[in-house]
Amino acid sequence: MNINSSLQKTPIAVIGLSALFADARNVEEFWTNIIQAKDSITDVPPNRWKIEDYYDEDVFAPDKTYCKRGGFIPEIDFNPLEFGLPPNILEVTDASQLLALVAARDALEDAGYGKASPKFTKELKAKTGVLLGVGGGQKLITPLIARLQYPIWEKALRASGVAEEDIPHIVDKMKKAYVGWNENSFPGLLGNVISGRITNRFDLGGINSVVDAACAASLSAIKMSLSELVEGRCDMMLTGGVDTDNSPFMYMSFSKTPAFSKSGNISPFSDKADGMLIGEGVGILVLKRLADAERDGDQIYAVIKGVGTSSDGRFKSVYAPRPSGQALAMKRSYEDAGYSPTTVGLLEAHGTGTGAGDPTEFTSIQMVFGENNPKKQHIALGSVKSQIGHTKAAAGAAGMIKAVLALHHKVLPPTINVEQPNSKFDIENSAIYINTETRPWLPNGFPRRAGVSAFGFGGINVHIALEEYEKQQDAPYRLHEPYKTILLQAPTTKNLIALCQQLLNELQTENAETAFTNLVNNSKTTKIEKANTRLGFVASTMDEAIEYLKISIQTLQAKPNAWNHPKGIYYRPCGINPNLEKVVALFSGQGSQYVGMGKELVNAFPELRNAFAKTDQLFIQNGEEQLSKIIFPIPVFSKEAKIAQQKHLTKTQYTQPAIGAFSMGLYKILQRAGFRPDFTAGHSFGELTALWAAGVYDDDTFLALAKKRAEAMAIQNPNADAGTMLAVKAAQEDVQQAIAGMQGVKIANVNSNKQVVLGGGTAAIQATAKALKAKGFTVVPLPVSAAFHTAFVKHAQLPFASFVRSQKFNKPQIPVFSNTTGTAYPENLNDLKTILKEQILNPVYFKNQIENIYQAGGRVFVEFGPGGVLTNLVKNILKDKQHVAIAMNANSKKDSDLQFRQAVVQLQVLGLPLQNIDPYKKDLKTLPAKTKLNVKLAGNNYVSEKTKKAYQDVLNDGFKIKGGTAQVVEKIVEVEKIVEVEKIVEVPLGNNINIQNENQQEIMNKEALKILQAALESFSKNQTKSLEIFERFMHEQNQQSQQLLELLSKHIGYSQNANIVAPQVIKPTPKIKTNGSAKIKVVPTIHSNGNGTEISN
Repeated sequence: MNINSSLQKTPIAVIGLSALFADARNVEEFWTNIIQAKDSITDVPPNRWKIEDYYDEDVFAPDKTYCKRGGFIPEIDFNPLEFGLPPNILEVTDASQLLALVAARDALEDAGYGKASPKFTKELKAKTGVLLGVGGGQKLITPLIARLQYPIWEKALRASGVAEEDIPHIVDKMKKAYVGWNENSFPGLLGNVISGRITNRFDLGGINSVVDAACAASLSAIKMSLSELVEGRCDMMLTGGVDTDNSPFMYMSFSKTPAFSKSGNISPFSDKADGMLIGEGVGILVLKRLADAERDGDQIYAVIKGVGTSSDGRFKSVYAPRPSGQALAMKRSYEDAGYSPTTVGLLEAHGTGTGAGDPTEFTSIQMVFGENNPKKQHIALGSVKSQIGHTKAAAGAAGMIKAVLALHHKVLPPTINVEQPNSKFDIENSAIYINTETRPWLPNGFPRRAGVSAFGFGGINVHIALEEYEKQQDAPYRLHEPYKTILLQAPTTKNLIALCQQLLNELQTENAETAFTNLVNNSKTTKIEKANTRLGFVASTMDEAIEYLKISIQTLQAKPNAWNHPKGIYYRPCGINPNLEKVVALFSGQGSQYVGMGKELVNAFPELRNAFAKTDQLFIQNGEEQLSKIIFPIPVFSKEAKIAQQKHLTKTQYTQPAIGAFSMGLYKILQRAGFRPDFTAGHSFGELTALWAAGVYDDDTFLALAKKRAEAMAIQNPNADAGTMLAVKAAQEDVQQAIAGMQGVKIANVNSNKQVVLGGGTAAIQATAKALKAKGFTVVPLPVSAAFHTAFVKHAQLPFASFVRSQKFNKPQIPVFSNTTGTAYPENLNDLKTILKEQILNPVYFKNQIENIYQAGGRVFVEFGPGGVLTNLVKNILKDKQHVAIAMNANSKKDSDLQFRQAVVQLQVLGLPLQNIDPYKKDLKTLPAKTKLNVKLAGNNYVSEKTKKAYQDVLNDGFKIKGGTAQVVEKIVEVEKIVEVEKIVEVPLGNNINIQNENQQEIMNKEALKILQAALESFSKNQTKSLEIFERFMHEQNQQSQQLLELLSKHIGYSQNANIVAPQVIKPTPKIKTNGSAKIKVVPTIHSNGNGTEISN
């Protein structure tokens, strides 16, 4: 054991993860929600607490919270016997303990050390520990303590005049609202038992403990776990944080601080940030020494390289954040890691969205990451709290898991709810930018690095430095799959309808989730028989799959022939004949580019990420800015800035290599899945890609050619006008006739039946545009740097031709149709190079090219690249002929991953033999099957149906109080004016007076005496009334005096043997005529109709 070891000598690998957070039952859902920028904040659900009971928008309302929103763990299935727990202890075991068991199980399974793993030996278990961040007490203490308040309830009931014999019944009703004490209650409410129960149930022999460092608890626990591993005390650690307390107590705590957002949104680092929201969460990481993880063949998500801690020292208050204290923890972390903080690409901040916290943290960040750093806005800043709320003791674990998965997936995750950064930050002049979009994280000369911060009440600061694991992992690695392909086949349409109905039924049963998972997995390996009917669609959720199955059944019953539904459902009664219906790969040309093109696909498929990374290297080697930073720029917050980014990408030197890299990566994905076109073709620049796809040159040569062509065409002609271009919406023949005799203008592109592009000198094009408009033509000037495909780019053609000559070419493996000739390129390499070298000078006859491909048997046209320009051109060219044209990325406004999968499904339904499109998706371990003992767990503590019923039964048992007596309470009241006081008496109900045969005067006297005696008795036992009630009673004195007179008259006037019944309610307003202070007995009213029911005044 080497106590002096550091993380530089002994880096720690993250090998397993689990997550239970708002709207996420597992780590896959957690990560998917993050990259989908999902806002998981909701109103408080009724099973936590009732909003009407505790919410008041008034910040100062006593015993109320002005916040009713937060992040809440969804329900999950829990089988107590799986963990060896008797079902009868669940009610007296805090939800944190139970959910932590689930999270520990999932994390170990994810790491490869599950229950059935032979790797999890007895020896390793003996040296596996658990350290978790846990804050304060646990929720279970609330009902258990509340149950012990019965002496207070009893006193209140007695003071309210409730009969002694009724009090036990009422107290029993109140007790039934809470779980009872037993031998399991004490361990069930303790925070430290959260870790202890894990080591107990999983038979682990290492340290088990919990750490309370407030909101820095998770990272503090991780820091201590690192020490256990570095020092060799443990060989594996489960660490992270647990906090499921979104109880009224917690809401009250933050309301009275006050720290909650008044708008109901949490928006860290935003100009509109107005406070925090809280969330429930459980996050666990499995850690091992990196060398041990590599030795044991473990998956490795990321590597922990450094940790720094600090305290704020003496400052304004114990909870006021201090920039210098936070900065100290960050600096220590990177000193521990041994690299500069300026090499970090992502910061997962504490980021609570509070007025004090955000500016303080941003200041501390700039103190560290801006020091000796002239680069501006190159480090992404985010906070997962914007999506799930502040999970208190589990906050650091949530941030760690997010950062680890960002490194693992090579993705920069977003922070949501930021329309404008906080104006106080001067963020444009800092090293930081707020990342509000999910963007590809491409290498920048250093390994990808991230930092995670957590700060807690009491001035505790922790920062952890992380680095990507650079070794390539061949196994499926990706957790997210937001869009799921469903592919079905059957011998006949009738059978297909029956299959859809069967699946629909299965998706509406108790085992629906399992059925949906099986359906998705089976679709991935489905190989459609040519003669079978087939149907396919892409669904994001099970509910969407149910909707699409219903639509499919209805449409199949009405339309037996092939159809495509607007929602993206595709059906054919059989597949195409590949011998007669040949497949064509088309490649986009300049003009289809857009900022962020294909970013979701780049985040999902290594082929695309690698294509952009290779292109970046060409730019870096040339001393230029990485192309990926222009394609996927940092988020900006104004329309003008976004337009400027698009304009920057449109520059030829960037556009062409960007389109080339995207098209290449897209094609590689489909090629790996079995896509084999019969022909290739492209438009202008796209012809370069078409030659690559046909095997004429390799990846590196293609990317180099793309860059060289773009550079050459971007050069301004130093000696003459570079010219410009004009699109005309008309047929070639009409345009040719219209421009006859016009000097300096020629046809550069014939794109379709109704689109021609002219090229020429700037003045000539302007004159032509005016002349054509006058003739009724629709014209559109094109924003280009030169008149491409004319002699105006001769200055660009020469250097490109020289570069082409120096490159190694191969014979095309499949026919490549040329823009220039409209026919296939020759196999002779010299002739092939000659056509390519001259291509940028010659017109693009795309219409002729497509017609010749069709003549050669091309029927299925698949466009690779950004946009669907060529797909639409093909549809126009072949509008009256049988064909199919599909763009893999048709719409720049839609999710590229979704569009890609929908296009693939359409191709599969057509009959293209595409298999295993997405081999990178990592499947989570299958959960144990449901049993009858399963219960639903969430952030609230479990209460059995039996207990709930017992409470409802006792509430509805029909018991009503019988009434009671009042108590005399003396109060000194200052009376400032003389008032005439009339004594009002209150007579208890049920006081029947039997009148004997006496003379009338005696009867009346006796009766009056009895009434007065009853009044005195009532006065002696009634409870205190406030001065406000007293004054109200005085205001009503005349009316009440009249009531007394009528009462006395009524009683005195009763005849012999009459039964005298006391009045129901008389409001007490005892008044004494006085000129100063008076000692007044204030007697409260008892509202009762004899059976305990209140009677309104």
